[in-house]
Amino acid sequence: MAVFLGSDNPRRIAGLYVTGAIVMTVIMAITVLLVLQAAGLNQPRQHEPRYGLRLGLGIVAFLVAALVIRRARRSAAAAGLPRPTVQDKERKPGLIARLTASPRPLTAFLAGVILFAPSTTFIAAVQVIATADADASLVAIAMLIVIVLTALSVWLPLIAYLAWPEATTRRLRNANGWLVANGRMLAVSALLIAGVALTVNGALNI
Repeated sequence: MAVFLGSDNPRRIAGLYVTGAIVMTVIMAITVLLVLQAAGLNQPRQHEPRYGLRLGLGIVAFLVAALVIRRARRSAAAAGLPRPTVQDKERKPGLIARLTASPRPLTAFLAGVILFAPSTTFIAAVQVIATADADASLVAIAMLIVIVLTALSVWLPLIAYLAWPEATTRRLRNANGWLVANGRMLAVSALLIAGVALTVNGALNI
């Protein structure tokens, strides 16, 4: 968001980024909800499979955390090399780095879609709704809350920018710099916390 709001056409670019994020979140929320309901996990007899799913999501969170830690160690080891290797020189930047290098409407929309692919905690939240004994109106309200909270990190900065453009841009730039330095640690911490919560919830059926 800091990059897109710093582009030549910040409102349009950032707006399409938010649109992509919300479109992906809504589509995946509905898809996961329908799949879980089609699998019958909302039925009382499916008590054990419901918690089995949460246990599986917790294990996935741990595996992703381990992958992030491994990549961090590789990056740290590569940083200690006296000279970059030929392979390092030829290594292409990541997909998101390429999408944000030269912000355009299409790339901003695609970035929103890709970055807001469903996480383990998102699937777990939808699973709670899908398996709840609630009527359609309550399910719709709960789904709306999950979607709004999931996309909070994109729509809230955009609203703040529309109200206070200079202050928001400055603060986002500072926050972006801090995240560049600490983002990996935060990601690992969040994945470990989610992994513990989901694994304990699934294993103990609580």
